[in-house]
Amino acid sequence: MVLFSRKGQSGFSASNTAEEVTQGIDGSGLTAIITGSSNGIGAETARVLAMRGVHIVMAVRNTAAGMAVKETILKETPSAKIEVLELDLSSMASVRKFAGEFESLGLPLNILINNAGVMALPYKLSPDKIELQFATNHLGHFLLTDLLLETMKRTASQSNIEGRIVNVASEAHKFPYKEGIRFDKLNDESGYSSFGAYGQSKLANILHANELARRLKEDEVDITANSLHPGAIVTNLWHNSTFFGGWFSKFVVAPVGRFVGKNVPQGASTTCYVALHPSNKGVSGEYFMDNNISKATSQAKDTELAKKLWDFSMNLIS
Repeated sequence: MVLFSRKGQSGFSASNTAEEVTQGIDGSGLTAIITGSSNGIGAETARVLAMRGVHIVMAVRNTAAGMAVKETILKETPSAKIEVLELDLSSMASVRKFAGEFESLGLPLNILINNAGVMALPYKLSPDKIELQFATNHLGHFLLTDLLLETMKRTASQSNIEGRIVNVASEAHKFPYKEGIRFDKLNDESGYSSFGAYGQSKLANILHANELARRLKEDEVDITANSLHPGAIVTNLWHNSTFFGGWFSKFVVAPVGRFVGKNVPQGASTTCYVALHPSNKGVSGEYFMDNNISKATSQAKDTELAKKLWDFSMNLIS
């Protein structure tokens, strides 16, 4: 349930579902990779895009859970085309392995939805010795996008269909560390804040999309890159969080969320809208919320910060 929902310029609002914003759109002939699609809004995004005819590649850490979602989708849409591949975004080796396996399928790639994420976890380093939330939410997606970009460029050129890259960020980008991105002390445990680190990673998602959009436009490539806030949805992301987890999630977040937050079909709607709706053709470097273009912070729109993050990320993945 979403209270006080008002339609925006797109004609849609926070209360619209993923099915509603894609109603009547034919996605057949398109291929999409969706990270984190074994549960929550990622699974709903996969279900609805598959319903619209898009060939789905589910990039999931838990392949058994991914296969279960695939079977559920096939029962509803028997004609759906779905692949399930393993991907652990916290590990650069896993990201590289996934990209290689996807390339071996010989599929085109029209849509890349960087959806997976972790939220407000206790301090931990990734297998590559990088703070886990930054590694999973930003760097894994940054590397994945980099590895798949040539395939997307080739697909866009050969099909004459615009490619779309969608980063699922969050309004939490407004609450990162004071300096925004902690370039010099990314792995500093002493100053670690679970929610500050989450905000930092979500700020990075927006900066990544904006800088990517700038580069694609400069190179005159027919691919757009945008970011979005899906809304406040009570999913596993909340329950698995140490910041919001446990009794707080059960007795505060879940009950309140039912009245003022979104359900999963509503939560997946902005992702589906940005990825598939024809009205977004040519729209790039924007931040969406509630199925409409919204405003990110001045820090998220800082072009110099975006360039610095790009170079920093490139250095980390190489």
